[in-house]
Amino acid sequence: MKRILTAALLACAAMSAHAAGPVEKIQSMLAKPPVLCGRFDQSKQLVGIRKPLLSNGRFCVVNGKGVLWRTLQPFPNTLRLKRDEIVQMQGDRVAMRMDAKQEPVVRMINGVLFSLLAGDLSQLETLFELDGSIQGNSWNVALKARQPALAKAIGTLALTGGAYVKTVTISEASGDRTEITFSNLQSGDQAMTAEEGAALE
Repeated sequence: MKRILTAALLACAAMSAHAAGPVEKIQSMLAKPPVLCGRFDQSKQLVGIRKPLLSNGRFCVVNGKGVLWRTLQPFPNTLRLKRDEIVQMQGDRVAMRMDAKQEPVVRMINGVLFSLLAGDLSQLETLFELDGSIQGNSWNVALKARQPALAKAIGTLALTGGAYVKTVTISEASGDRTEITFSNLQSGDQAMTAEEGAALE
């Protein structure tokens, strides 16, 4: 379950930088397309294991609908976040479904996600302490969870970017560290495949 929540938080972080930083300046720097898709490359360094775990895939963020996070390598896996649920798919099979009505954590994650997409900073500032800086056309932001339970679950987040988020780093309380890089970003109706669009309906 923790792996699902970490992936969900990574998906949230893909769109979260516009709500942090020196807020107004970073908001003005970031593009805010209704549809954003691209590639992600993820490296997870576990405490006590020398070689990092590597994965990659595609993601799509659709304003008002949700986030699709499709791991392609090393094992196919799809995570879909919508307003009222988080669903993990393996092929055509639902491997896990977390309903917001039953899981308070799902409500929190999805509440943060959709407040970010709507540009509502109040919930993010309630959950995280924000510290950011801007240099030229680039920025970086650190998010530290205010609540001990949330801090224990996810540790701290660090983001860098320009017009879009470029990297996300999660430093967990356990010492595990996840780094993710976004590339090949596309926006607009042509950015998403028909299959991806159907998955978010």
